[in-house]
Amino acid sequence: MLDVLRSGIFRNLENYRSQKEVFDMRFQPNFRRIAAIHDLSGIGRTSLMAVIPILSTMGFNVCPLPTAILSNHSQYPDFSFLDLTEEMKKREVRVLRVIGKYMGSPRQIEIVCGFIERFRRDETLVVVDPVLGDNGHLYSKMTQEMVEQMRRLARRADVLTPNLTEAFALLARPYKTDCTTEELKDLIAELSEMGPDTVIITGVPVPGQSGLTSVIARSKSDLRTWKVTCPYLPAHYPGTGDSFTSVITGSLLQGDSLPIALDRAAQFILQGIRSTFGYKMDNRDGILLERVLPNLNTPIQAATYELI
Repeated sequence: MLDVLRSGIFRNLENYRSQKEVFDMRFQPNFRRIAAIHDLSGIGRTSLMAVIPILSTMGFNVCPLPTAILSNHSQYPDFSFLDLTEEMKKREVRVLRVIGKYMGSPRQIEIVCGFIERFRRDETLVVVDPVLGDNGHLYSKMTQEMVEQMRRLARRADVLTPNLTEAFALLARPYKTDCTTEELKDLIAELSEMGPDTVIITGVPVPGQSGLTSVIARSKSDLRTWKVTCPYLPAHYPGTGDSFTSVITGSLLQGDSLPIALDRAAQFILQGIRSTFGYKMDNRDGILLERVLPNLNTPIQAATYELI
């Protein structure tokens, strides 16, 4: 009888401890950590100056790993530049998500590849935006060696977000804008074969409609191809690619489907451009993020994605 009573007491204690642990966990912060590997510019809403506020607004703990510090981003005529390649090797942080963008040298890409291999876990999501060029041309500092190393980094991505120029460059194919839907699907399929589960191609022209631009995406685990089309405004704002990839990352981590993540990101960029376009200001400063950040926590009102 005493043994039965003792057993019942211990069982009740274990149940109490289990319930208390669950209860205590409700009062613990549950912030997921993202390592953001970008440059940091003192002036201009680009790179980390866009990534940190967007992902923080979406509820994530952003841990920046700067590749370089600039007085202002490189689209201004003059800027100071501090290369942090050697410092990058000293950083150690366990993260659940990695988002990589601007790399200033092949050595930096090599370090980031090692960083991913070292800290990657089953639950880690690696998002790579392979900055190489735009409008059919590579950026001035992008050598063939950089393209080769970027291919190496792309193979380690779960989500790859090139623009159309970068997609062709990664595949060593000549650039063209008049792509058919089937050609775009083939392009995504070839990029997926490199390793990424999900490929999102931005800045895709809409044939015969110069006032529109589109985003095309597909996931190997789903095998459906999605498209979001939105108005094209005749203005260039640095940092919109950084902002787009950040919203994509945050949306996927919040549990959104791929087409909804595309919609949220495209609509956020359009809102940002529209909120900025009416002002007479230096476009190099980027979009007025401060005006549209609250929209990230507003449910999407009307989805515009389509299955192609």
